[in-house]
Amino acid sequence: MIRTLAAALFLAAAATVANAQDYPAKPIKLIVPFPPGGGTDIMSRLVAQKLSDANHWHVVIDNRPGAGGNIGVDAAAKSPPDGYTLVMGQTSNLAINPTLFKDLPYDPLKDLEPVVLVGEGPVALAVRADSPLRTLDDLLATARAKPGAVTMASPGNGTVSHLAGVRIMQAANVKFEHIPYKGASAAIPDLLGGNVDFYAASVPSVQGQVSAGRLRLLAVTGAKRSPIFPNVPTVGETIPGFQAVTWFGILAPAGTPKSIVAKLNADINKVLKEPEVRASIGKEGGEVLGGTPEQFATLIRNEIGAWATVVKASGAKVD
Repeated sequence: MIRTLAAALFLAAAATVANAQDYPAKPIKLIVPFPPGGGTDIMSRLVAQKLSDANHWHVVIDNRPGAGGNIGVDAAAKSPPDGYTLVMGQTSNLAINPTLFKDLPYDPLKDLEPVVLVGEGPVALAVRADSPLRTLDDLLATARAKPGAVTMASPGNGTVSHLAGVRIMQAANVKFEHIPYKGASAAIPDLLGGNVDFYAASVPSVQGQVSAGRLRLLAVTGAKRSPIFPNVPTVGETIPGFQAVTWFGILAPAGTPKSIVAKLNADINKVLKEPEVRASIGKEGGEVLGGTPEQFATLIRNEIGAWATVVKASGAKVD
């Protein structure tokens, strides 16, 4: 009996090694849980292309938008754990949605295997170019003087941008009136028209208007200044210790062999060091990270707890 069990374990281990050596034997699908053409899609396609070029693999993008990214992540979580289906997950669908959605169809900690953290990007606080609010201090002072009178636009309830604004309210003990819009571009006309006071949004969604001189940035929410807007201070320069970013990384279905996860991690980390990849993500206001699967897993666990508090404080929910 003992010999039989030992033999079975040996064969299982040998099969895992063989899987890693032979992998990949067919195309790898990278699910992007958002529509084509957006920042996540563009960045995913770049990483997929570089991974294909470097290793002579065939990595294909599969866009599965909807439900705040839940549809695409759920599709990946329910795929065979063989290394041939991956997903580009983010703060929203991995750390925020477990609290925001009443019935999430997957458990980020149980149903997915972290592979590698790709990068992160800050939220930008934008105002009209001729706004009397010149600095973040101006914004906070006005909000303290007139609680609830300052209006904050966001791309939608429960988005990273919205909840970053909630974190600012908590940290600075102020109150903004939140005005949610349906998507990143929808708020721009009202901001330009003076119908809202400021907009909390991703850097790429306001970058063009800032460069054109129609919008101005008060601050960004990262730990350090944005490489494309080095003269714009961080929120942390006004509120010490403040940070709220959106991060993104690649995951596989739970149960994917560790040897395959390790191979993917090593090869994607190499791709992330390429100048073109770093420059491309940098142009979007982001920063390349990389690291081990264990580091990514720890981040997800910590972020679920951190964002749960903010979601509950905001009152946002999706049934």
